[in-house]
Amino acid sequence: MKKNKSGLVMLGIVVVLYAVLFFFNADKTLTALKESLGVLKMIIPILVLVLILTALLNTFIDEKSISRHLGDESGLKGWLLALIGGILSHGPGYVWYPMLQNLRERGAKDGLIGAFIYARAVKIPWIPLMIAYFGWTFIVVYTVYVVLGAWVQGVLLGKYMNCNRKKGS
Repeated sequence: MKKNKSGLVMLGIVVVLYAVLFFFNADKTLTALKESLGVLKMIIPILVLVLILTALLNTFIDEKSISRHLGDESGLKGWLLALIGGILSHGPGYVWYPMLQNLRERGAKDGLIGAFIYARAVKIPWIPLMIAYFGWTFIVVYTVYVVLGAWVQGVLLGKYMNCNRKKGS
């Protein structure tokens, strides 16, 4: 399998930018670096969780199982897993990307991955506050529309990606 080095390239670019900016304004650069490290400290627990989940996926779930639950034959169960998983997932979206890439490489449909990402717009911890501000009706309609939108986006993404794969063949 070909390794993707874009992460290392991006890290190199960021390090070079910090080094260059340090010469122009050391104080602001150090402040920015401290803020970046603060964000890193916040997301490390989520990254560890995602790494553990990815390791468990790699260890205990084979490609046939992923294909059955999230692949071409997944059907309604795959859509429900993607939508509910997206709603239940917490933390910054980008920490889920490595696991989603892993699932995609193992046969998960692009549409289901897109639906998962889109469904993350429903934030369970915010629902009580949103109810206080907007009321139950708004929240129910909002949630239904987001879930329907996630499903539509997933279907469209899946069709687009399948069309492009066929053209590339």
